[in-house]
Amino acid sequence: MVTGKTCTMYCVEREILDEQRLEELSRRLDSSQTHTLFSHRLKNSLRCSIPKLKRTVVGFLPVLYWLPHYSVWDYGMPDLISGISVGIMHLPQGMAYALLASLPPVFGLYSSFYPALVYFFFGSSRHISIGTFTILSIMVGSVTERLAPDENFLIVNKTSGIEEVDITARDLYRVQVAAATTVLGGSIQVILGLMQFGFVGTYLSEPLVRAYTSAAAAHAVLAQLKTIFGVSPARFSGPLSMVYTLVDVCGLLPNTHLPTLVVSVLSIVILITAKELNNRCRKKLQVPIPVELIVIVVGTLISFYAHLNETYEISVVGKIPSGIQPPTMPNASIFPEVVVDAFALAIVGYAISVSLGKTFALKHGYKIDSSQELVALGLSNAVGGFFQCYSVCASMSRSLIQETTGGRTQMAGIASSVIVLVTMMKLGSLFQELPKAVLAAIVFVNLKGMFKQYTDIVTLWRRNKIDLVVWLVTWVSTLLLNLDMGLAASISFAMLTVIFRTQSPRYSVLGHLPGTELYLDLESHREVREVPGITIFRSSATIYFANAELYLEALKEKSGLDITKMITYKRRQEAKQRKRDRRAARRAKRQAKRQVNIGGVFSVEEESGWKNRENSTVWVYLKGTDPETTTLGSMSDLQDGDITTLGCSSEDTLSRDLERISLGSLGKWTWDIHSIILDLSTANFIDTVALKTLRNIFHDFGEIDVDIYIAGCQAPVVEQLEQGGFFSDITKERLFTTVHDAVLYCINLLHPDLSCHI
Repeated sequence: MVTGKTCTMYCVEREILDEQRLEELSRRLDSSQTHTLFSHRLKNSLRCSIPKLKRTVVGFLPVLYWLPHYSVWDYGMPDLISGISVGIMHLPQGMAYALLASLPPVFGLYSSFYPALVYFFFGSSRHISIGTFTILSIMVGSVTERLAPDENFLIVNKTSGIEEVDITARDLYRVQVAAATTVLGGSIQVILGLMQFGFVGTYLSEPLVRAYTSAAAAHAVLAQLKTIFGVSPARFSGPLSMVYTLVDVCGLLPNTHLPTLVVSVLSIVILITAKELNNRCRKKLQVPIPVELIVIVVGTLISFYAHLNETYEISVVGKIPSGIQPPTMPNASIFPEVVVDAFALAIVGYAISVSLGKTFALKHGYKIDSSQELVALGLSNAVGGFFQCYSVCASMSRSLIQETTGGRTQMAGIASSVIVLVTMMKLGSLFQELPKAVLAAIVFVNLKGMFKQYTDIVTLWRRNKIDLVVWLVTWVSTLLLNLDMGLAASISFAMLTVIFRTQSPRYSVLGHLPGTELYLDLESHREVREVPGITIFRSSATIYFANAELYLEALKEKSGLDITKMITYKRRQEAKQRKRDRRAARRAKRQAKRQVNIGGVFSVEEESGWKNRENSTVWVYLKGTDPETTTLGSMSDLQDGDITTLGCSSEDTLSRDLERISLGSLGKWTWDIHSIILDLSTANFIDTVALKTLRNIFHDFGEIDVDIYIAGCQAPVVEQLEQGGFFSDITKERLFTTVHDAVLYCINLLHPDLSCHI
């Protein structure tokens, strides 16, 4: 092992560490001590103790962690006020979002009650409000309308003889579809959570989620246009269904039901005005004014006393059953038809919930468990599905209200559930005369925040063009392919952008920063200096099958050595040399045979004289030219600065010298570079293709006497190199801990007695 001092510009007073030396140091650990440590870990992993059992139970039921320490004096009143505020929001949003899911409004109330109770026990976030949400409601609506379209429930009216939709049978089957989808989606979330797959939400980047929700908001607006204008467009499904529906709605605008439109417009104007006043007076109001609930109550009263349904034929909510429904088993025969939709609902719902949960946790100084959140949300959906709920997740608007009104724990969720329960038990029937146009107006106004996300286009244009492309592709695909296929296409495209960026990384040659052990890009940092005779090559991405060939091409370009061309030429020259040798051998054999026949033998002096007569011209080779087009000429044909003289004495000697000099003249840096260091500090894995590429680099550059070294490998990469048999023919002395160690080794290898003077 090389130690001691080298050039002061590069050296440090320490031992140069390569991988082999590190292994020797690690082996000094007493084997018995290692065995003891392993046995101790194995025992601890298999041991069942009271503290470990307690941690496991508390991890699965986070309520047991904070409920025993709950202070009614400190947290009781803020949680109560927050819960009442959120509960009041649950009522209009639950009924309105149920229309988005193409379900009767009462099932929105069910979805606001049961899941929140389950999340109270299993959730780790203290501030999010679980219940109905716009995006998931739209996604559920696309499933229910696809599997239970109106055309499947047409009956003939016995009185008029006209075909009409059997609304009762249709809604009953749609509830079964929604419940089955919810149970399946919740089960997927639970399974992923138990397998610690809480990271799956990270595959949905922020630009993708914001574009997806913006496109989903457009779907929601289109779904409400029929209720706002009082028209009945045909239902379409599959790709481009949104375009077909929009064209149909526009064609029906001359048939707009004016009383319904008046109710819709008045509701929208009142809601927008009141919400703007709420925002401006937010600092002065401890509790925001429940505008939506007020509009629902006023709209119901006006509809009831003015007989809007009978007089003006304005569609109303209709019968709302009081009480709670007993649990029922989901229709398992529906599972195969909704498995893709259930998976999409599971991933999107989890991504929205965990992002909100992490935001509030960071603000209030606590942590949430991503995998436990996945389990909690899955149980909320799976249990809720048995009570005819549809898929739920955290709501941004309600969670903000819960946090800003002083909510400290999920006791606020219990308080809001009580409000919903009282409404279902006693007050639900009072909303039977509520116009559906009012609920559509509530949905329309609540989507205003999502339409503000279109400003992302300008922001991303300035900051990151690739994220902008992801945003636009997600938005277009979701609009045209619907929510399920659009999500799949968006995720696939986002993954392709990652592959594209890793396939075309930045390749750079590093130089040394004097006085330090740092090596930086020569093109980006003027103060760094190139290490003489050593090329340090780095890629900004890991090496794998998609970019391994590009890595090799970039190495050739950056080092100035066209290794393929050089080796090809070398082998051609070797083949020519072998042919000359065989020809010379045959000529010598014939000459010897001829001399035997005539009885004479050449003397050594005569042979030498023959060689001198053969070598009557001094040949030269043009440096830096293409070996395929290079010609040999006499000294008089060339200038002094363009030639390399070959002092050969015979044809065979001439060809050997020609091969050596010609090979060296092919690359610009052939005689200057003696070592190349591959900085693999950015690599986090090595696949078989990359491993083969590295092995070829070692062998090919070795043929032209350029030594290759590897530096900065992470431990998993070293293990993968070992498993792939990389070190079967390449010594570990070529593998160094840092680039600086590799540089010191190369310098000391060429100049072992060089003192520190640079």
